[in-house]
Amino acid sequence: MSGGRILPVILPPGARGATGGPWRAPTLRARHGAVLVLALLLAVGAAEAAAEPGRPSILGTLWRWTPLLLEGFVFNIAISLLAMAIGTVAGLAVGLGLISPNPGVRGVSWCLTQLFRNAPWLVLLFFVMFLLPFEFRVGGVTIPFPGWIKATLGFALPVMANTAEIVRGAIQSIPYGQWEAAESLAFSRRRTLWTIILPQCVKRMLPPWMNLYSLVAMATVQASVVGVTEMLTLVSEVHAAEGGRPELLAPLYGYALLCFFLYCYPIGRLTARLERRFQVRI
Repeated sequence: MSGGRILPVILPPGARGATGGPWRAPTLRARHGAVLVLALLLAVGAAEAAAEPGRPSILGTLWRWTPLLLEGFVFNIAISLLAMAIGTVAGLAVGLGLISPNPGVRGVSWCLTQLFRNAPWLVLLFFVMFLLPFEFRVGGVTIPFPGWIKATLGFALPVMANTAEIVRGAIQSIPYGQWEAAESLAFSRRRTLWTIILPQCVKRMLPPWMNLYSLVAMATVQASVVGVTEMLTLVSEVHAAEGGRPELLAPLYGYALLCFFLYCYPIGRLTARLERRFQVRI
């Protein structure tokens, strides 16, 4: 208060505002999914109306190609899971390097994190695809190195960098008094980290890690640009196999959108629930 006037202040996220209730970030609801399904049905209906007489129906075409499209979608999920696993293991090592007392290790870890965290994912994907060979020769034996594996490594690089930042932030959010208490009990730095600090970091790291996985799962469609046969590639092939019917474009791509939404939506809901349960503010 200044001169009888009440000055505006910025309240913390959990504080009560002018409405009398705590501030909450907007979250996805089931009605959002219903709106998406309705939009897809409207697109199918419009495509049916625009189709030439005698052509197969839009729904019949989608149903006929569903096994192939879902096979491509499962491939997207497999790439995202492998990229997340590789990136998480590497990111944990880089994240620990970011808090290392060794200046050299800390500097290298910082450079890796900044490089791969701030580079466009598609650029990294092209970089890995053209940098790595298509096959290796070991003792006269040729070992193929398919494109989907290189795409997985390309997605694992930004996962590594973002996971490193998640690990670093979670560790530094633990009160420093716990390090001092462990040191007073003659715990080594490594033992303190693995037995006291990191177990407490799990609940802090889990929600942003799950958000990162959702981004990776949706980003796997970029692999179609470098020739990996995943769902978006199969959508284009199905459209070509159907004679390039223009009325099929919106239903086919809407079908792919719906598949990714149905997969990522529960992850987003679970992430929001964990944030509320652990009282994590991201």
